[in-house]
Amino acid sequence: MQIYDQREMVAAFRTGTPGRPPREDNRGEWVRSDVIYVLINCELLPRKSAIALFPVGLRKFLVSMESKGKKILIADDEPDILEIIQYNLSKEGYDVVTAKDGDEAVGKAKLARPDLIILDIMMPKKNGVEVCEILRAQPAFKETLILFLTALSDEGSHVRGLETGADDYVTKPISPKVLVSRVNALFRRINKEPEERVLKIENLSIDPSKFEVMVDGKDVTLAKKEFELLYLLASRPGRVFLRNEILNQVWGNEVIVGDRTIDVHIRKIRQKLGLDCITTVKGVGYKFNL
Repeated sequence: MQIYDQREMVAAFRTGTPGRPPREDNRGEWVRSDVIYVLINCELLPRKSAIALFPVGLRKFLVSMESKGKKILIADDEPDILEIIQYNLSKEGYDVVTAKDGDEAVGKAKLARPDLIILDIMMPKKNGVEVCEILRAQPAFKETLILFLTALSDEGSHVRGLETGADDYVTKPISPKVLVSRVNALFRRINKEPEERVLKIENLSIDPSKFEVMVDGKDVTLAKKEFELLYLLASRPGRVFLRNEILNQVWGNEVIVGDRTIDVHIRKIRQKLGLDCITTVKGVGYKFNL
């Protein structure tokens, strides 16, 4: 069996480039990113079987590449920060697009359709919160991950950002290691999410696949975290969810938010639905009753 050298295999694995690597004596062929055809004793092996034959270190590296290739848009008006973030995320295997202001961020998001958008809150033309609101209002970005960069340390700024549909935030000055860790954690979280069922309770319908909430047949628009919080509570009517449990399941362990964040989201859900369906259990948490 002729095996390509490490650089050739990694390049072919990441790009899915058709054809053969440069060397003439190779007998294998990379066809596309999800299938490798390797010729061994006249037998073509699928990707997983082929990778199992590689050295342990290279095998782990190739498998890790499979979860990369995600596209990330970074919007910040500080060139140094853009450069640092772009370098560190690119080194992790992410495809990075940059924007220097809010208007450019909206335009590039529509063109690139990134898997994650990192927004500086204080940007010219449109700030990060405004960009988030514009994108979340469009169906194409309902499920897109959004992370805020903020130099503002007050809780109100963090709450406002999360209310508009952000999934997480990182406070400046930025630690590249912390940021990369947060980004990886966000992608791990969505990869672990199981397929969810449509909930129909009385006159309320919640469809997670369409990100749709309907009351009496009329569509109700909720922010991303409002939707996730409602779905969590409605999935177990009558069960009391503790505050810490809600924070972990809706915002994750990587995000630090206060109790007030939950209160604000609950209040907005009640107002938008026009239903008194979420009960506060004082000093404990919340439960769904309709």
